[in-house]
Amino acid sequence: MSDHQNRSDYSRREFLTRSSLAVTGAAALSQLPFVHAAEGSADLEIKIGLIGCGGRGTGALLDALGAATKVIYPQSGYHTEDAAEGSRIERKNIRVVALADMFPDRLEACRAQLAKIGVDVPAAQCFTGFEAYKKLLAMPEVNYAILATPPHFRPVHLKAAVDAGKHVFLEKPAAVDVPGVKMVIEAGRIAKEKGLGIAAGTQRRHLPSYQQTIKRIREGAIGDIVYAKCYWNGGQIWVVDRKPGWSDVEWQLRNWNYFTWLSGDHIVEQHVHNLDVMNWVLGSHPIRAVSGLGGRQVRTGERHGHIFDHFAVEFEYPNGVFMFSQCRQINGCQNIVSEFVAGTQGTSNCKDNIQPKSGERWRFRDKDPNPYHQEHEDLIQSIRAGNPINEAQTIAESTMTGILGREAVYSGQAIEWDAAMQSSTRLGPPEYELGPFPIPPIAMPGQYQFS
Repeated sequence: MSDHQNRSDYSRREFLTRSSLAVTGAAALSQLPFVHAAEGSADLEIKIGLIGCGGRGTGALLDALGAATKVIYPQSGYHTEDAAEGSRIERKNIRVVALADMFPDRLEACRAQLAKIGVDVPAAQCFTGFEAYKKLLAMPEVNYAILATPPHFRPVHLKAAVDAGKHVFLEKPAAVDVPGVKMVIEAGRIAKEKGLGIAAGTQRRHLPSYQQTIKRIREGAIGDIVYAKCYWNGGQIWVVDRKPGWSDVEWQLRNWNYFTWLSGDHIVEQHVHNLDVMNWVLGSHPIRAVSGLGGRQVRTGERHGHIFDHFAVEFEYPNGVFMFSQCRQINGCQNIVSEFVAGTQGTSNCKDNIQPKSGERWRFRDKDPNPYHQEHEDLIQSIRAGNPINEAQTIAESTMTGILGREAVYSGQAIEWDAAMQSSTRLGPPEYELGPFPIPPIAMPGQYQFS
């Protein structure tokens, strides 16, 4: 497991066990009308509807509550996660209104977890099934939707949330195919017209360490960038074995990481974090995937669906800058999760270190906030200020970068960005029902064709 994964899992587990005081006594539901974001209101109540109640969704919901909670200590100010004897809780006008998930057991597990920390979501405001998101978004009380279903569904859910006038926290990646990427871009455009906020789960963009380092790089601290690279090489992630009675679609939904139509493969689902940093630093998306290698070498059983376990891709960006990307999910190997850029006048890890060829090294020495809280804090503050952030375009482009790399590796061909954006291939079953949907064939380079 990577350092970043450890940090993520620890943060959320810690918050689950330590936040009972911070969320005890959640306010009763009210029927207050929706306040349009563009008006701005420091007192605007954030009323959350969660779509996707699995581990990621429950964690994101708790992160949003943690971002909007502070604990006042008698002598030492405040802290957002701890509560100590003699402290008092201040809730910053936020509550959970509704939950939606495909499966009742997942929704009830989330609901029970919330109940343990004093947050009650009435059964009448909990919805299940493929159409559950529509029922949640139809609730006028909800003004902040968290989208945490498998990535396949996020474009449709985002478009529906924006159409319904909701601010959105969108987990990464934003899509699994080109039609989905285009839908996200369009939803982002409509959100801007409506004055609605969209934040994505690319936490690095909300960390001062990355912000300050990348600002300096883009201002010329290492000269002109000539080369870049990024990695997400880690171990295997969780897997759900099939149970008797589960249809093809139910098992694939519950084991969604291992099916390209649901996750996008791990170069899209997980490596998107690093690819997003590369696009951010270089100020653009790539113009082509020059070459790629990958395969399914270790995770070869049926329980691991049909995705690859390693990828390596070389991307070309404008101005002749090449970026090497590598990601792997195999146990027992060297783990590395990082980014790097080399310029004519120095190098940087993009996070907290700039080393010029001449002169003194610069380092970010302050303490970063909890990134999983900060991304919600930034969105909420921007909504209340009447100037909501909108990350739809950046997360769409970073997602598409992963898709471009995936298709180059699957096919064994170089692929141009502009040509790839013409694809109309939609991944997934023609209709949503818990029935048969055989596992698609494993992509074989030289035989598989991207269209």
